[in-house]
Amino acid sequence: VVRESTESRVRLVIADDNLLMRQGVAALVNTVDDFELVAECEDRPSLEAAVDELRPDAVVTDIRMPPTHTNEGVAAALRFRKDYPEMGIVVLSQFSEPEFVTELFADGSAGLGYLLKNRIGDVAEFTRAVRSVAAGESAVDSAIVDVLVSSRNARPSAADRLTARESEVLAHIAEGMNNSAIAEELVISEKAVAKHINSIFSKLGLSEEPDIHRRVKAVLLWLTA
Repeated sequence: VVRESTESRVRLVIADDNLLMRQGVAALVNTVDDFELVAECEDRPSLEAAVDELRPDAVVTDIRMPPTHTNEGVAAALRFRKDYPEMGIVVLSQFSEPEFVTELFADGSAGLGYLLKNRIGDVAEFTRAVRSVAAGESAVDSAIVDVLVSSRNARPSAADRLTARESEVLAHIAEGMNNSAIAEELVISEKAVAKHINSIFSKLGLSEEPDIHRRVKAVLLWLTA
């Protein structure tokens, strides 16, 4: 199904072979004033054709679709990152699968998101993820973060130098939160958040990078080190 754009919004293409899930995501998108659904797809070939034709601002795609039901969503996302680096992508998964997260984020996390399907009903979290990736930021489901943290904690890394509070702040950055949202979540001032973030950058050796790249690289170092 392809719909014509009528005004400037966050233009979305969604892809899922499950009709009910696809319709559910479409219905959710249609409730958000600044989102515009321009295409619905049921497999990787139709997703790639729609993206090539419509050049949306963001894509929301299932991780497994026809023809092989393996990693079509990640494979398509990596192709889109190469061909359309300005486009945001949210990959949806039924389960916590950290190997797909590391594959998706292997060359950077800017404009990429990974959410569990059971989060779709949380309108605030879903819309925040879509807006984050459309703006070139990242969004990782908190449940995935927990799995990756457990895995990371089992081996030494540069991120081990972070304090508990700094790790907490970085976890929220990984979920796509900005400084204001982190301050509200942790009940601290934005100034305190900024101080923690600067300390994180220093400890991870990212002090000389531009801010957006520092946030992305810090998340990658912390999640995959």
